[in-house]
Amino acid sequence: MMLFCAGRGRCMQAGQVVVDAAVCLTHCSPMSLASRITRVPRPHDRDRGREIAEIYAGEAPQVRALLEGAGGSSPYLHGLLIKEHRWLREALAGEPEDACKAVFAEIEGAWQRPVTELGPLLRRAKRQLSLLAALADLGGVWPLDQVTQALTDFADLAVDTGVKALVSAEIDRGKIPGAGEEQKKDAAGMAVLAMGKMGAHELNYSSDIDLICLFDESRFAPEDYAQARAAFIRATRRLCSLLSEPTAEGYVFRTDLRLRPDASVTPVCLSMDAAERYYESVGRTWERAAYIKARASAGDIAAGEAFLQRLSPFVWRRHLDFASIRDAHDMRLRIREHKGLQGALRLEGHDMKLGAGGIREIEFFTQTRQIIAGGRDPSLRVRKTLVGLDRLQAAGWVPADVVSALKEDYRAHREIEHRLQMINDAQTHSLPRDDEGFRRLAALCGREVQELRADISRRLDRVNEIAERFFAPGQKPLDHEIVPAPAFSQGARAITERWPTYPALRSARAVEIFSRLRPTIFARLEKAAQPEEALNRFDAFLAGLPAGVQVFSMLEANPQLLDMIIDIISAAPHLARYLGRNSQVFDAVLAGQFFAPWPGMNWLADDLSARLEEATDYEEQLMVARRWQKEWHFRIGVHHLRGLIGAPEAGSQYAQLAEAVLRALCPVVLREFGGKHGAMPGEGAMILAMGSLGAGRLGAVSDLDLIVIYDAPADALSDGRRPLAARQYYARFTQALVTALSAPMAEGRLYEVDMRLRPSGRQGPVATSLEGFCAYQETEAWTWEHLALTRARPVAGSTALGEKVELFRRALIGARRDTAQTLADVADMRKRLADAKPAEGRWDAKSGPGRMMDIELFAQTAALLASVTARDTAAQLGAAERLNWLDAGAVAQMRETHALLWRLQAAGRLLTGGHIDPAAIGQGGLDFILRETGAADEQALEALLHRETEAAARMISAALGGGHESSAARHD
Repeated sequence: MMLFCAGRGRCMQAGQVVVDAAVCLTHCSPMSLASRITRVPRPHDRDRGREIAEIYAGEAPQVRALLEGAGGSSPYLHGLLIKEHRWLREALAGEPEDACKAVFAEIEGAWQRPVTELGPLLRRAKRQLSLLAALADLGGVWPLDQVTQALTDFADLAVDTGVKALVSAEIDRGKIPGAGEEQKKDAAGMAVLAMGKMGAHELNYSSDIDLICLFDESRFAPEDYAQARAAFIRATRRLCSLLSEPTAEGYVFRTDLRLRPDASVTPVCLSMDAAERYYESVGRTWERAAYIKARASAGDIAAGEAFLQRLSPFVWRRHLDFASIRDAHDMRLRIREHKGLQGALRLEGHDMKLGAGGIREIEFFTQTRQIIAGGRDPSLRVRKTLVGLDRLQAAGWVPADVVSALKEDYRAHREIEHRLQMINDAQTHSLPRDDEGFRRLAALCGREVQELRADISRRLDRVNEIAERFFAPGQKPLDHEIVPAPAFSQGARAITERWPTYPALRSARAVEIFSRLRPTIFARLEKAAQPEEALNRFDAFLAGLPAGVQVFSMLEANPQLLDMIIDIISAAPHLARYLGRNSQVFDAVLAGQFFAPWPGMNWLADDLSARLEEATDYEEQLMVARRWQKEWHFRIGVHHLRGLIGAPEAGSQYAQLAEAVLRALCPVVLREFGGKHGAMPGEGAMILAMGSLGAGRLGAVSDLDLIVIYDAPADALSDGRRPLAARQYYARFTQALVTALSAPMAEGRLYEVDMRLRPSGRQGPVATSLEGFCAYQETEAWTWEHLALTRARPVAGSTALGEKVELFRRALIGARRDTAQTLADVADMRKRLADAKPAEGRWDAKSGPGRMMDIELFAQTAALLASVTARDTAAQLGAAERLNWLDAGAVAQMRETHALLWRLQAAGRLLTGGHIDPAAIGQGGLDFILRETGAADEQALEALLHRETEAAARMISAALGGGHESSAARHD
């Protein structure tokens, strides 16, 4: 192969160094094609090559070598070099990019010419562009991306010219109702979508073009629809003739319209509404994949892009879509069967596009991964194959070495494809079937035959191996009958016999995938500490799945998820049930950041806010919030279960998650509410978190204790179309907020909300004015309400109003109070709680003397009497030392007891969703409880709980019942 300087310093001609760079530039203008040649083909037919060399005898030596090799190895290029020699000589004098622009300039605006002039004009331009692109490709002047971009840009221009000219002709004939001169500029609402390689700007050298022609029916009155539709159909048919029909001047592009919806029965141009209804009702996976590359390329571009935007939910599903792997694999097999491409790979006649290891394999690999994850990650929604691979690598879906190999092989495959097509301008992808053909191909590539064959074989094998590993990872389908593994008992057999009745296994496809998973599932279950117990838990998980195809496909493609499921069901039946009802949370596990460090509340709130802004309407925003919250909620549970975080971290993260939801959702609800009722004067509303959320620690199943406080003039009215008075305005807003949080939807609910801690409880208004809230707390509130305020915290809404509420809270806690009355009230409360909520079982961490509620009531009392504004129990317990109720050692001991009880409570809620029954949690659950509490076994845990809670109860009774007179007197 001959190499040339490309302006880099030395010029090689005929394989020898003959001149230095300065001399070379006398032959090569700095940016001309001649100066940028880095490789040339050899002439397979020497006579034809010499004929071309003689015609271009005046050109620089490297240009003559390029033209001689091209004309001597490609009959098609030989003909073009002769036919277009006058034009090419002028083009060679300057930059190839300028020559390309000149070709395009001849066509721009040509749609306004008579239609009869377009055919010859477009065919001549196509010849010139094809010749220029071939030479730039063969000479290494343009990389692959630039070659395909030039070919695609010309196709766009040719189609746009044809569409506008032919629709204009229909307008001139009065066949498009209401359309005049102005409507010609955008083809009266007709849009052409470029599909496949044209859509991705990857058009190959002799490609046909895949188009979908649509028209915007909304531009026409119902009575004019039929006439307009007929006109657009005529224009589309004439467009195909204009571009496709061969004449003495050649052809422009072979045009294929078969990618349109239901092509066998629909017209060649159909309304956008009809197309949308088709995709919404019967659109298939291959059509979703096709629309990854779809692009509005001609006619009414704006209408075409709007159509594609409306189609986005069809293409990009909100959940990870692993079922598309099987769809793509089935499509691969059907293509091979239809084209007769089965069997062992041999080069003679091998299809470089559709055959094993070919271009389509790389495209399927990329598009299928995009389909799987693009609904969650908009960065993957790109048209170009190589860009798609880069994005998949950046998102963690494909390893860097695989991406590097596929990109390299894709470029090499495409260059071979181009040279196969250059030989005779044929839409072919098949390698030669004889030695003669391979010698011609090798000559056009400027390579030796054996080296070329070896390189193609190596690349085909590598791509095929990667594709097979992805689409068919070695699991052979098994018998579809679902039976238990032999190691299980008759009782286990009864469990598995009912599986076919579950919703997840109601489709044949789900059964097929599950049958392939079954051996692996049973193998994992048998490794559990209690296999039959694990089988029972897996049964509950399976029964809770509303559908199976997507989940089973995900597990088949990601076997490591089975280990996580078995871990969860073996230890935490509540989390397993949650997973069964919300299996989409696995998306987060696979999205790459599931095990990353906790990002913090501010990041969470910002992330959710950004996602809510992307939603198209209020209902979708509520659904987005639910999906997002469930993923993070599941993440916390899994991290806790697997020991990546402890109970204190889990409690804090659950609380931060809830606060982030409130902070992001509150303005969304207010904006939706304000759309009806307008804005209200004043400082707005804030949300005051009470109870565990106020203290910054929630459990896996905690509800939210909230108070809504607003600031507005008493006589104010909102300024919307349906104005409301302030009290009614914020009451309805509060109801809307509670509904947004707790209403059951297809994605479940966010949180249960409890507002009984508001002033006057259930009898009071659901939202309270700042003035009313302060007055109530100062004059009417009971002692328990002041105790509750020790944990109150502003979490969302108006920041300025939240600061005022916090200042009032601090002042109220610091105010003088009747200590004796406070202690009497607390003693009464403590007795009422003991009577109303006795301990439920040996392991009840919350209720009973010396347990969490008792310790927290004691800590809040100490904080209130010592004017301590800290909210968390550990800090509030320090107030007992300030009051001389406890010494430092006793405070430390009570803190340890409370921490132990919290760890037990948090673990129990995660495992069961309620109180812990030691006999029902199973071995996996018991192991988790013991790990969290540090106890050696069940008996040791019970002894520890008894010892710690008894001691705490004695200290609390002693402190509240006496020995604190001096400190109380000082506080008064």
